[in-house]
Amino acid sequence: MSQEELKCACSVKQLFHQLEETQAKSLLEQVEFPWEALPKIHDFILQLGATLSPDCYEEKEEHIWIAKSAKIYPNATILGPTIIGPDTEVRPGAFIRGNALVGAGCVIGNSTELKNVIIFNSVQVPHYNYVGDSILGYKSHMGAGSITSNVKADKTLVEVKGLDGSIATGLKKFGAILGDHVEIGCNTVLNPGSVVGSNSNVYPVSMVRGYIPSGSIYKKQGEVAEKQD
Repeated sequence: MSQEELKCACSVKQLFHQLEETQAKSLLEQVEFPWEALPKIHDFILQLGATLSPDCYEEKEEHIWIAKSAKIYPNATILGPTIIGPDTEVRPGAFIRGNALVGAGCVIGNSTELKNVIIFNSVQVPHYNYVGDSILGYKSHMGAGSITSNVKADKTLVEVKGLDGSIATGLKKFGAILGDHVEIGCNTVLNPGSVVGSNSNVYPVSMVRGYIPSGSIYKKQGEVAEKQD
């Protein structure tokens, strides 16, 4: 895959085919690559929150808007700015550190931590997950214990790597982008700059780095199979 092909594959248009499944649709339509939206999440949530209908949302604390139909357990911690969508469940011990736009019908599980994220509708991060500086597409799911690693060990800027090229992001903090309908196996680490194309599966206990094509099964580094119909 050439660098130009990699750029095309990592674009918002290729990764997310159902932008209507997030309140961040207008933000994502402004950028070519989804990670370009990460530094804009804070301000976008503040602007969006001010427009939410009081019939559907309640501003529980300053800059924390929670849908009235959402279920929030009393020992979950939510910092602003954050928006929690309708019918979403935030389970015991969850820690939402702010700059979090969580869609409708999601599950934010026990001991799961979110920070600077866009979570599309119907996403599940249900058990012991860390998701930071990342975007999870419609109906994506992270198995128990799977995490995004959002800072490189040497603290250099993150690149998205393909087989024959890479894309400089200009970001020091960038975890992962999951396209629509992605399944991440339990106890998997998504290293900084991981991009998983839509309708792909990642085996449990994997260490992912770089771009995984859509419609793939990731077994281990260097072993990626195309899904069969």
